[in-house]
Amino acid sequence: MPDSMYALILAGGSGERFWPLSRRARPKQLLRLVSDKTLLEETLARLEGLIPRERILILTNAEQENAVRKLLRNFPKENIVAEPAKRDTAAAVALGTGWVTARDHAAIMAVLPADHIITNRTAFQETLALAADVAEETSELVTIGIKPTWACPGFGYIEHGKPVRLRKRPDSDAIHRVVRFREKPNLDLAESFLRKGNFRWNAGMFVWSVPTVLREFNRHAPELADFISQVRAPENFEKALREHFSKLPRISFDYAIMEKADRVLVVEASFDWDDIGSWRTVANYFEKDQHGNAANRAITAVDSSNNVVFEENETTVALLGVHNLIVVRTEDALLICDRHEAERIKDLIGKIPPELQ
Repeated sequence: MPDSMYALILAGGSGERFWPLSRRARPKQLLRLVSDKTLLEETLARLEGLIPRERILILTNAEQENAVRKLLRNFPKENIVAEPAKRDTAAAVALGTGWVTARDHAAIMAVLPADHIITNRTAFQETLALAADVAEETSELVTIGIKPTWACPGFGYIEHGKPVRLRKRPDSDAIHRVVRFREKPNLDLAESFLRKGNFRWNAGMFVWSVPTVLREFNRHAPELADFISQVRAPENFEKALREHFSKLPRISFDYAIMEKADRVLVVEASFDWDDIGSWRTVANYFEKDQHGNAANRAITAVDSSNNVVFEENETTVALLGVHNLIVVRTEDALLICDRHEAERIKDLIGKIPPELQ
C-alpha cells in the first residue's frame, strides 16, 4: 500500500427515505440505525489503522455542519468542511481533490460515502489497500465494485472485462478493466446482468492518485479543474469555497468523469456491503419474530406479520391484525405506511410542515 494515502468522506446527503428519523439537519449518515454508532462514525472507524485522521476530509453541508461537529468532537476541526451550496458529487470530489493536493500533490486518495454498512473492517481495508496499489501502479481511475447478491434494479452497475495483472499483486483475480457503466436497470435487465456474471454493483467508492484525477478533470470537466486550481492553495481555500463553489455545475462525478474516462479499473470488494436505502432494507438488521415482524426493540404483535417497527424512545408498540406495515415513531412524528411503498417516503417530504422536514 502507498505510504501517503488520504480519504474524502462524502457526508452531505439527505437520506429522505428514513423520515421521520432523518431530517435535513440529521440525515441518514447521522443516524444510529443498526448499532450504537452513527453510519458516519462507522465509516471513520473502518479507516482506523489505515489512514490517520489528519489525512481524512469530511465534506458535509451548511445545514448539517453543526450536527457533524457536535458528533465528532475529537476529530480535527479543520478537516470538516461544509459545502456552501448543493452541487452533487463532482463538485464535492473537486473540492476534496484541491484539499488533498495542497497537502501532497502526488498522494493516493480514496472517495467514500458516509452512509453505507460494511461489516468486515479487515476485508474492507484489504480491498482499499489493493485499490490503492492498483491506482499507484497504473495511474488509472479505480472504482470498487460489489459482487451482486440479487438482481437489484435500484443500483447502478459496472460491466467489466478480463482480469488485469499487477506487478505488486500478480496473483489477484479481483482487478478488471471496466467496459462501461450501466444506469439503474429494469428488473429483467438486472437479472440478465446477474446471469452474465461480469457485472458489479457501483457503490460510489473510488481510489486514484492526485495526478490521475487532475488529468481527468482537465480532460472532461475544465470548469471543475479551474476550481481545483483555485482551492488548492491553502491561503485561498476559504475564499474560493465561498465565492466559486456555488457556481459549479450540479452534476454527479459518475456523469462528469467516470463514464467519460477512457481507462478505468474495477477492484471487486471482498467485504459485505449494503447501502440500506430504505426502512424496508434496514429491517434486515433488526431482530425478527417467527412471523417476520422486524423491530429495533421489543414489541408485542398478535396476528400480525412482516411489519417493520422503529421506536426511537421507550414507548411500547403493539400490533394487532396488521401486515406489511412500516411504523416509525420519533418524539415529534409518526410514520405508518405500506411496506412495499418504502421507496416513496421521500414523496411525503414536501407535504410535511417545514419544521418537521
